[in-house]
Amino acid sequence: MDNAFEERKKKNEDKWVHDEELRFKIGARRNKLLGLWAAGELGLSGAAADDYAIAVVTADLDGGDSMFRKLRADFDAAKLGHSDHVIQHRMAELLMEAADQIMHETKG
Repeated sequence: MDNAFEERKKKNEDKWVHDEELRFKIGARRNKLLGLWAAGELGLSGAAADDYAIAVVTADLDGGDSMFRKLRADFDAAKLGHSDHVIQHRMAELLMEAADQIMHETKG
């Protein structure tokens, strides 16, 4: 009986690790896509857009809403009229897109 319990415990732990890894990958992909979208909105392209996307991903590592605050500040500085709602809506859309991309990668 102890063996069955240990096996079930191990399976649950493995699933938790897998789910956390998936959440991390999806979040990182969303942040990169968001950074590339924002770079385009700011008129950046090529290496500058890639660098900006990295800066957005890095901002998220600070936790909280630091990534959103970065986008808000950069859009305000560029005098773009994007409301908080537009940014949050795009974040939600790109989260779904990132999840779809990651899930298709893991199946293949």
